[in-house]
Amino acid sequence: MAATQRIFLVGYRGAGKTATAALLAQRLGWDWCDADAVLEHRFGSTIRDIFLREGEAGFRDKETAVLRDLVQRPRCVIATGGGVVLRPENRSLLRSGTVVWLTAAPTTLWQRIQGDAATAAQRPNLNQGGLAEVEEQLERRRPLYQSCADVTIDTSAQPPADVAAAIVAELRDRGWPVE
Repeated sequence: MAATQRIFLVGYRGAGKTATAALLAQRLGWDWCDADAVLEHRFGSTIRDIFLREGEAGFRDKETAVLRDLVQRPRCVIATGGGVVLRPENRSLLRSGTVVWLTAAPTTLWQRIQGDAATAAQRPNLNQGGLAEVEEQLERRRPLYQSCADVTIDTSAQPPADVAAAIVAELRDRGWPVE
């Protein structure tokens, strides 16, 4: 895998994409962004409110529009939304960079989601709720994440700094000029 001009972090909500993106970018000397934060800023509304007003399809249209712009950013680590892989166009856009899939056990994700105040205020509620929904959505999305991923890192037992270090080590092993 040759070095590309951007790295996309994908994975389910609570996998640590945003925290890891900031630390990874710092290690690489690159910029970083959170695609969900860019979307909220651009459209002047939380993701939760967009879901309530426009439904999932309306949100996904906005998510794709933002991703089309983000793939133009050089030397950038991009934390994507958890469902970005649901659309074929998005999976194609992600291939313009190196895709790192951050995984974690469903129980770990559920605990992290429960402990994140931003999730409750800004993200849509889980539909049927609870761990069962996390497990079901992960099962549905797993093949989509796998189809995009160049690198997979399990974040279940690692803080974001260790995850960023593991990504750097993986990139170095694959021939990237990183220190």
